[in-house]
This record gives sequence, C-alpha cells and structure tokens, in this order.
Amino acid sequence: MNVYVGYDSREDLAYQVCEFSINKQSPKASVQPLILKELIEKKIYIREEDKLGSTEFTFSRFLVPILNKYEGWALFCDCDVIFLNPLEELFSKADDKYAIMCVQHDYTPKEGLKMDGKVQSLYPRKNWSSVVLWNCAHPSNKRITLDLVNNPETTGKFLHRFSWLDDSEIGSISHEWNWLVDWYTEPDDGKPKAIHYTEGGPWFKDYRFCSYHEIWKKNLNEMMNKKN
Repeated sequence: MNVYVGYDSREDLAYQVCEFSINKQSPKASVQPLILKELIEKKIYIREEDKLGSTEFTFSRFLVPILNKYEGWALFCDCDVIFLNPLEELFSKADDKYAIMCVQHDYTPKEGLKMDGKVQSLYPRKNWSSVVLWNCAHPSNKRITLDLVNNPETTGKFLHRFSWLDDSEIGSISHEWNWLVDWYTEPDDGKPKAIHYTEGGPWFKDYRFCSYHEIWKKNLNEMMNKKN
C-alpha cells in the first residue's frame, strides 16, 4: 500500500504528523514524501518555480503514477492531512474502472490568502486533488508523463481538474476521507476519517486553536513520545 505525501519545507512538522497518523492507522503502509529537492536532483522534476503555486508540491503530486511505475493503486495526500481510520478501508473502495478516485467537493475557500500568505487560487474542482486514489495502471494515466508534468505550458488548472481524463473516469469517494475543516461539520455531514486543515493548521501560529486542533496535537504528542 503505497502512499505519497506532498512535502513542503515550510510545513515539515505537518508532514511528520501526517506520516505518523498514516503509520499509526496502517503500519504496513509505505509512505514516501514528495520532496522537491530530491525530485530535482533525480531529474524527475525540472519545472521552474511557479510563483502562483501555493505549495512546493503543486505539480509534483501528479508524478504519482510515474513513481509507482504505472502499477497498482497508490494514494496521494497533502501534508496538512491526518488520518483517523485505517487506510485499508479507503483502498478497499478502489474500482478499476476509474483512473482516479477522489472526494468531489463543491468547495469555495473563505479567504483570499492561504495560511502562509500565498494567494488562494480559485478554480472548478478545488481541493479534489488533495486526496487522490490513483489507479496507476489505468490506460488513461499513461498520458501522465514527465514531459507533460514538466512542460511549463501544462497549467495547474489543467492538472488539478484532471483534464486529461473523461469525467466518467473520475470516481467518487466519501467526503469523510477529505474532511475540509470548517467546510464540513459534525454531525450534519457525518464524521471525519481524514481531516484536512486546508485553510491552516495548528503548526501555524494564527491557527493554533483552529477546529480539530486537539486531534492534530494529540497525534503530535504521541509522535514525540514515541521518538523519546
């Protein structure tokens, strides 16, 4: 069970807690951070910095089928996500007729700026690409190549909207697996299985006491105690 996590050097602690939550829920999972510096050194990622990109993994997340050798299923998630349920439960939803599966939010950010001051880009299918089950062997994902991802003419909107796919190739998973903080509410929308601090998490000064901060801090404390 391969899990690729978007890594941003400004949010190293967020990544560590995300990885801890994955290993806590699914000890057999193989977790790989998409560290831009390493991808550049391996000449896998050669795009110049995107000034409009809100994270260092704006584009590198779409390398997943390549990194997974176009084989099997793999999961991608942003680093500002923590898992509350075993990932085996999510992988059990995988349906081979789809090229990717994701939570199909109808989401509009409340703020014009992200937590780190970056401009909040608005586009259809916002946040669909933040937690994605990839069917890496699906024929349509063979269109995802190094040339495509690294081409400066390939826009973020093209990739984040999954524009290389037909709509019928995009499967849906429950919003519980990409629970956008302050967008979904308990109990009206159910209960989260993966919490996404999309507008800012407790590792940022101004978001220390955001919704679900206690759960994130609990994972942080467990991680620190385990290291000690």
